[in-house]
Amino acid sequence: MWFSKESLPRPPPPHYETILSVAASLTASAMLFRSIINELFPDSVNEYLCSSLQKISSRLSSQLTIVLEESDGLVANQMFKAANVYLGSKLLPSTRKIKVHQQEKEDELEVSVDKNQELFDVFKGVKFKWVAASRVNGLVSSNKKRHDSAFSRSEVRYFELACHKKHRDMVLGSYFPYILQKAKAIKEEKKTVKLHTVDYNGPDYWGSIKFDHPATFDTVAMDPEMKRELIEDLDRFVESREFYRRVGKAWKRGYLFHGPPGTGKSSLVAAMANYLRFDVYDLDLKEVQCNSDLRRLLIGTGNRSILVIEDIDRSFESVEDDEITLSGLLNFIDGLWSSSGDERILVFTTNHKDQLDPALLRPGRMDVHLHMSYCTFNGFKTLAFNYLRLQEHPLFGKIKELIEKVEATPAEVAGELMKSEDPEVALHGLIKFLHDKETSETSRNN
Repeated sequence: MWFSKESLPRPPPPHYETILSVAASLTASAMLFRSIINELFPDSVNEYLCSSLQKISSRLSSQLTIVLEESDGLVANQMFKAANVYLGSKLLPSTRKIKVHQQEKEDELEVSVDKNQELFDVFKGVKFKWVAASRVNGLVSSNKKRHDSAFSRSEVRYFELACHKKHRDMVLGSYFPYILQKAKAIKEEKKTVKLHTVDYNGPDYWGSIKFDHPATFDTVAMDPEMKRELIEDLDRFVESREFYRRVGKAWKRGYLFHGPPGTGKSSLVAAMANYLRFDVYDLDLKEVQCNSDLRRLLIGTGNRSILVIEDIDRSFESVEDDEITLSGLLNFIDGLWSSSGDERILVFTTNHKDQLDPALLRPGRMDVHLHMSYCTFNGFKTLAFNYLRLQEHPLFGKIKELIEKVEATPAEVAGELMKSEDPEVALHGLIKFLHDKETSETSRNN
């Protein structure tokens, strides 16, 4: 007897609950098998088998896992940083293990999630599971001239976020932007200005401590008109986001401070940082071993920051084949660095402006040139108030006469005023110092 396909009996379709039951059973079996593998097989075999099982399990599961690594090997992952700050604010008293860190000179403790710890968060009625984890980084630097950790860190930290697959668009479109915004608010609330220096063991090759420099515009001994103009220029810069976007330029500004040693160039940088509440990145080019490290350092600088390169005229005195060059630095600052962040200030200092490469002084690189001169009488009055709390004194007339004749730096004047808390003693000591300096300069000129 012949049967058509349509006449053949069909098995009843599997019930929906049966499908879920089978899927759950297979997933549970895979997890059990994975735990057995962990006990019985070497790490290499273990890793391969577990990876295969994870792929099978993920196909059967409705769960989505999103991984946020600390960096991609070159650039720090801002989403990881934001998640670390945000989750640190979500820790409950019942959390069994946390990380606590206090940087040198910091007032507050930094609390964050420790690795292998689970944390749950709710956003728009959806529950999310976070896990902090880490893995060994197998990449090792092949350049023997570098620090052992110059290529990459030995441990890579990351977060895993687990949720239902149907919430993928909400996570990427709403939840992550919310975390970035909240983390920024948390950091601004707790912000202390930091000083970053080159450290190949640190994230992005930077290490940081609290910036505790007391200098302000009120305490810096410089020409009052020049000080006013600088403050106005800084105010215009931080308020000009839309202007820079409109004209198609990177939101950065360059300053060149030049003048004799001891005229307050470093103190002026500190005053700017304290006024703007900007972090300071002190880049000593002689500590940087090659151009690739320089690129990583520059990309690793944050927004709302001041990048300082002191004594730029001495930074390229001897250059080997694999070392950085001034043209390489400037080209990178004009190019990739300019486009990788916002609200950045670049400060170069030098004692010898005449020795600088003209390429450095090109418009658009150093927008403002400030000559830090020898101490003026107005500068002395600022210092006298700082150190002796004096606004007027009978000896000021004599000091004004002398200070207009000799070349004394603010650092030298401050050094004399610090020798005594008694105003009479300190001012007479300064007068003697200026007399001796005048005599020395006169004899040298003759």
